[in-house]
Amino acid sequence: MSGPADEALFETGRKLFAGEWRFVWASAKLAELPPMQGLEIAFAGRSNVGKSSLINALTGRKALARTSHTPGRTQQLNFFRDSDDLTIVDMPGYGYAAVGKEKVAAWTKLIQDYLRVRSNLARVYLLIDGRHGVKDTDQPVLDQLDLTAVSYQVVLTKADAIKLAEREPTLAKVKAALAKRPAAHPEVLLTSSETGLGIPELRAAIARLLVERGMA
Repeated sequence: MSGPADEALFETGRKLFAGEWRFVWASAKLAELPPMQGLEIAFAGRSNVGKSSLINALTGRKALARTSHTPGRTQQLNFFRDSDDLTIVDMPGYGYAAVGKEKVAAWTKLIQDYLRVRSNLARVYLLIDGRHGVKDTDQPVLDQLDLTAVSYQVVLTKADAIKLAEREPTLAKVKAALAKRPAAHPEVLLTSSETGLGIPELRAAIARLLVERGMA
């Protein structure tokens, strides 16, 4: 991003996440989803990819989304909101082998149902560990997003653990893996919840969604 227009997006993004974000709702099944309000963006990713940490860094709140050393802790859709315009949805993590098959099946159905019925869902941000890139366990989620035609953007996490010289090659490899996927956003973001790398860019990308819909 560069130029006055993009600088304005960075400022819009900063203001968007400067408020008092709070937990507002939790849903473990389709019937429990809250009424649709404004735009929703959802964060998905493998268990232990750093999803809760990224949401906390994005909103500037240390404990908005619960972090845990036990992968698979998030077992429902958690909704966070600061205003009527935008809601963040924290989706259950996937790919953790120690979780029982029945629980995995329930999580999968919840995610599928949510993607199918949520017409105000503007984008899914799919978090992938930047140290490892796209793995086999990510493929079914990518396929599901393509099948439901939900716009999604890949966000690489834990960039602080990637050597500086390896960051561009890592981005290029992930972009190549997504090139033929119809619902994938072409830009891949590199982030670190530890250092703040890429957080302003992610905020600006989300702000762009609101601007495009005349909501910011």
